[in-house]
Amino acid sequence: MHLDMTLLQIFSVLLLPGAWGQFNTNTVGVVVEAKNITLPEGSKAVLPCHSPRMVWTQDRLKDRQRVVHWDLVRSSPEYSVERVLDMSPGARQRVYNSVNKGRIFVPDTAFSDGNFSLIFENVVATDKGVYTCNLHHHYCQIHQSIQIQLNVTKLARKEKRYWDGEKTVFVVMLGKSVVLPCVNRRSLWREGLQEDQQQVAHWDFQPPGVRPDKADRLVDLYASGERRDYGPRFGTSKMSVEEDAFTLGDFSLSILDLKPVYKGLYSCHLHHHYCGLHERRIFRLNVGPALPPAPTTAPKVDVPEPRTEQEVEGPRVVNVIFPEQRGYFVQHLGYFLATFLLLAFIVVAVIVMTRRRKKRGLEYDMRRYDRGTLTSGGEMSLECTELRTCNQEEPLNSDYKNNLLKERDMSKDCNMDLDGKLWK
Repeated sequence: MHLDMTLLQIFSVLLLPGAWGQFNTNTVGVVVEAKNITLPEGSKAVLPCHSPRMVWTQDRLKDRQRVVHWDLVRSSPEYSVERVLDMSPGARQRVYNSVNKGRIFVPDTAFSDGNFSLIFENVVATDKGVYTCNLHHHYCQIHQSIQIQLNVTKLARKEKRYWDGEKTVFVVMLGKSVVLPCVNRRSLWREGLQEDQQQVAHWDFQPPGVRPDKADRLVDLYASGERRDYGPRFGTSKMSVEEDAFTLGDFSLSILDLKPVYKGLYSCHLHHHYCGLHERRIFRLNVGPALPPAPTTAPKVDVPEPRTEQEVEGPRVVNVIFPEQRGYFVQHLGYFLATFLLLAFIVVAVIVMTRRRKKRGLEYDMRRYDRGTLTSGGEMSLECTELRTCNQEEPLNSDYKNNLLKERDMSKDCNMDLDGKLWK
């Protein structure tokens, strides 16, 4: 049984396309920054090189810094995520479901040999789902995960393992044992390593026309405190890096009194072999002409001219005029009263003119009203007079044949006379 389990683990790792590469390390470094810097001759240059991941704090709590945990994701009947187990070097593995204790586990030597595979004994139908292996290294700020799907069947002929394009799928017969592989043999997941001896930072200088492999090494820095300077430039304090670089994560290069010979390509290399960090920052430094000196002018000092014997100092008279307080007050009071009276006169004049205008308009309206009343009365008296006149002339006109014709003729004559008078 033990031999079968070992063969099954080896076979699972070989079939796992998404297994992590454990032996491929990149020591050249990835270029994370590139800049062109131009400064005048004689000035100070600071080439920045910062990385918080290079801050050295010894992993004294490595039993809590590294953690592995397996999670289960179910999509039916309802979507759910549950923690299966977790484990760290300084603590026992913890199985969250009491039903799975002794049936599901991770090898106790996981943090020694890098094998974090999840082992199932006597697979049941409820084990179906997608399992995720999560590795966390808090010191190195590394987080990795891998997914494996487990399906359960009752027929032996349906057992198989295949890749569905995203993850490995295991189809296992009910009641059998299976190993879900999760292997990472990188050195940072195993014990017995000293991280302080694997942190290195160094600066290289490549003059114009020189190949990169022929670049000059300027300085080497180690987290253990060792430091190696190369060439006369660091010896004369023209170039420097802070002594507490690994404490602050600041590996910036300072160059004093720039000269044309300092022109070239500078590269900052940061290597954290324990965490697998390899970064490069490249700076192309150009040295321009020096700035003209700022004009310096001495402060002017008033020096009295020497007096000659012929010059005779006359009396110095200062005229100070104090205004009389009473006259000054009365004068301004007069200005104020005159202005006030002028404004009052203008206001009174405007009021009087407005009233006169209104009075004239009222008289005109009264005359017009009286004239209209007299005209109406005249018409009434005229009508009465004319009617009387017409009545008096009635016996004189005896030529009418009947009374109707006579009345019509009389009313016509009266109307004509009345219209003539109104038009007049």
